[in-house]
Amino acid sequence: MAIPRSEHPQPQMERNEWMNLNGEWEFEEDPGCSGKERKIYERTLGQTIRVPFCPESELSGIGKKDFMNCVWYRKCVKAPEDWKGGRLLLHFGAVDYQADVYINGSHVGTHRGGYSSFCMDVTDYWKRGEENVIAVCAEDHVRSGSQPRGKQSALFFSHECDYTRTTGIWQTVWLEHVPKQYIRSVKYYPDAQNGQLVIQAVLEGEGTLEAEAFYQGKPMGKCTVICRKNTASLTIPLKEKHLWDLGDGKLYDLILTFGTDEVKSYFGLRDIAICGMHFKLNGRIVFQRLVLDQGFYPDGIYTAPDEEALIRDIQLSMDAGFNGARLHQKIFEPRFLYHCDRMGYLVWGEHASWGLDLSDAKALGIFLPEWVEAVERDFNHPAIVGWCPFNETWDYEGRKQMDIILETVYRVTKALDPTRPCIDTSGSFHVRTDIFDVHDYEQDPAVWRERYDKFKDGVLVDRFQDRQTYRGEPSFVSEYGGIKWDVDQTIASWGYGNAPKTEEEYMARYEGLTTALMENERFLGFCYTQLYDVEQEKNGIYTYDRNKKFDLTKIREVNQRKAACEREEGTEDSIK
Repeated sequence: MAIPRSEHPQPQMERNEWMNLNGEWEFEEDPGCSGKERKIYERTLGQTIRVPFCPESELSGIGKKDFMNCVWYRKCVKAPEDWKGGRLLLHFGAVDYQADVYINGSHVGTHRGGYSSFCMDVTDYWKRGEENVIAVCAEDHVRSGSQPRGKQSALFFSHECDYTRTTGIWQTVWLEHVPKQYIRSVKYYPDAQNGQLVIQAVLEGEGTLEAEAFYQGKPMGKCTVICRKNTASLTIPLKEKHLWDLGDGKLYDLILTFGTDEVKSYFGLRDIAICGMHFKLNGRIVFQRLVLDQGFYPDGIYTAPDEEALIRDIQLSMDAGFNGARLHQKIFEPRFLYHCDRMGYLVWGEHASWGLDLSDAKALGIFLPEWVEAVERDFNHPAIVGWCPFNETWDYEGRKQMDIILETVYRVTKALDPTRPCIDTSGSFHVRTDIFDVHDYEQDPAVWRERYDKFKDGVLVDRFQDRQTYRGEPSFVSEYGGIKWDVDQTIASWGYGNAPKTEEEYMARYEGLTTALMENERFLGFCYTQLYDVEQEKNGIYTYDRNKKFDLTKIREVNQRKAACEREEGTEDSIK
């Protein structure tokens, strides 16, 4: 059987000696969460499942939609014979929510967080040259208030803007062989103005670290440093500038060598900044024409059926005239981000914060470690132009959010990454933020224009003035529209406000809402809800199967008009 999702899952940290463990695994539910006591990992499990697809999905071969508080996986694996010496690292793209990993009956470790990647060193548990048994226990309590669930429904059925749940393994599992001395992690700081790349590396061991950059196979520069400690910093002056840009993600290849460890990577040369009320890319003002992308698939739920599906979603957005997306209530996989990098597509990184009780101080300890893992993993992607840890932090069972949680997460995010803006919580309720965004699903273009024309005089109309204060920050409407258009009227569906009765009415409403934002020179962008329908929510410009609902010529035409801020003087002062 062909291995599903067989491509390398981490293109910015690729080694030759790796083994994709996707495919058939043993599987079993554990309704009483008693499997550890019963040592379930020591026996054959009762079902089979196709990893990396969650058991709720049809592609997994299970397709069970009910709540599963605990599930088990088991697989026998033999590493390649030529992997001599060194260390063996077992990687998981994502396991929702708490994962306990066993090798040959021994507990290796625990990871909490359903959206971030993790790695465990299994060298001391592995039998070289023999079959080894990997077992994984995944506990997932989406209704507990003690874990982020994103858009996974806390009710039995999907409803409104909450959808089918994901439990257990939902991204690629792989085994990697590294030398005893190897590169643990790297952070890239591209400097487009000066034509150079600064690299900060965390290493295991001592030795010489070399980095060499290429552009389309042509050497662009290299640097070598001697490392006597576990960290290193080096700068590569680049012979030629090839700037990463919208729709043209020019990427440099990068080869990192540390002793016998060789890592293939890449980077994009670009500068981003918030200047006054505007976003600048490589020194010029760019209006962010974003669309909301939920990252759901009819057959795979959280997991794309193949790599082509990842590429298609980006292309569908660009075909409609958008230049980026809010990756909404889900930490997207690195392979998707790679294609955003490659295609020159702006994205905002966001956690799946819904479902976590932010009125409880314990939420900080639950949320922050996973968010740190996400920011550190995805730091090097040039397509990411901002971070948004939370979304619409509504009251939890009548209790208000603890503002200190949001402020602390914001401060940590800025400490991890001072190069990008951070929105503390999209829409509501802001505490400390670089950008003040609002969500507004008003459907009447006349009412809409009157409301946001006031912002031209500095008055930002906000529904939640009793809970948050606008202090003059750069701003955009990061959720709007949500215009319902259901091509199948035979089943119940959901959307925002009143649905238009004709396609002409739909297009007029889209143009009225969008144009009012683009003609306002104080906005740095917009984000339209949404790219495609998801289950019962029928407000995408494409269906859930990614088919066009109508001719997109008008939407593309509206989106690609020059925004007021892009017509301002001085926007030509870009980096050459």
